[in-house]
Parts: sequence; C-alpha cells; structure tokens
Amino acid sequence: MPFAVPLVATTPANPSVIDLVMQAGPVGKATLLILLVASIVSWGIILERARTFRRARRETQAFLAKFHSGSRLSDLRDQAQKWTRSPVVGLFKAAFHEVSQLAMDGTGTGRTLDDDAVQDVTRMISRAAATNLRDIERSLTFLATTAATAPFIGLFGTVWGIMDAFHRIGLSGAANIQAYAPGIAEALIATAAGLAAAVPAAVAYNYFLRQVRIMSIEMEEFEYDFIHLLQKRRRRPA
Repeated sequence: MPFAVPLVATTPANPSVIDLVMQAGPVGKATLLILLVASIVSWGIILERARTFRRARRETQAFLAKFHSGSRLSDLRDQAQKWTRSPVVGLFKAAFHEVSQLAMDGTGTGRTLDDDAVQDVTRMISRAAATNLRDIERSLTFLATTAATAPFIGLFGTVWGIMDAFHRIGLSGAANIQAYAPGIAEALIATAAGLAAAVPAAVAYNYFLRQVRIMSIEMEEFEYDFIHLLQKRRRRPA
C-alpha cells in the first residue's frame, strides 16, 4: 500500500476545525466560502434591519400618541420632521402634502374637501403605503433565500467531501479509521456551516416578517383614521 503513508502523514494526530478546512479540496473550500459570505451578509442585514425596525417602532408609537391626542395636523407635521424611519409617519407626511395641494388647488384659496378630493387622498395614501411596505421589506428576501438554500449548499459540500474521502481511500488502499475519519469530518464541516448560516437567517426572517405585518396593519389603521378625519372636516376649508 504505497499511498497509505502519505495520506496519514499529512493529517495531524488531533486536527482542529481550521486544519480540516485547510485540507479541504477546491470544491469544499469554495462551498465554505459561499456559506461564509452568505452568513456575513445575513448578519449585516439582521443588524441593520433590527436597528431600523426598532427605531421605526419607537417613532410610530410617539407619532400615533400625538395623532390620537387631537393635535393639529399642521403642528403634527412640524413635529414629524424629526421622525424619518416610521412608515406611518412617512404616510402622514405624504397625506398632509396631498391635502395641502388639494386645498390650494392652484387658486390660492381654500377648497372644500369634497368626495373626489377625499378619494384622491385615499388613492395617494394607498400608493404611499405600498411604497413604504416595499422599503421596510428591503433585503428580507436575501434572508429567506439564505435560510432555504444554505443547508442544501452545505449538504452538497458534505456529499462532495465524502465522495472525495472515499476516492482517496480507494487510491491509498487504507480501510482503517485513521485513514477516512479526517476526510469524513472535513466533509461534515460543510453541513455545520450550512446550518450556521441558515438558522440565524430563518429566525431573523420570521421575526422581521412579523414586524412588517404589524407595520402594515398600523399603516392601514392610520389610513382609515386619517380619511375619517378628513371626512369629518370635508365641509371646512382644508
């Protein structure tokens, strides 16, 4: 068995994970690199979205408290300038701008908010809500993709590594645990790496998706409240 000695000699007695990764073939290293990049990008998205959603939640609560307290819309508009992350505040800013435009109507005089004007505001709010929803969902698709595909990428790396390990065993003719254990361990690292990339992405995606649904409900409720407020004032100058 002339090839058995080199195979065993190149494997440390107690190889670490780093040793096993360094011994991986080109396909194994490429698989691990893909999973590493996916994991790094996922964690970047998780941290950015968590910070953004937390700030949006605080701003939304502060805004809705003032809105439901009966504050004047013009005063609320001035206070809302400091809130930039809340999709509900963004909806209010767009709605207030639309109402102001309709009130002036290019004539410089106040115009009553008739049914057509209220319908225009309703359509504008719906468009703004859809735009805000797309913005807060940004990057979540990558988390979902990572959660769904990373385990399979890791499994591919494992299968390839096991095939390579048995191929080397066949060439060496060695059929003992010292000969094939390092190769099998090296291959299984890809599975662990796939799970390490997928699990945080899956947990974060489900959490953020719930936050998106909450924000969507809050925007729908605000749209209803704002239109109801306009309807009560429709006979007054805007």
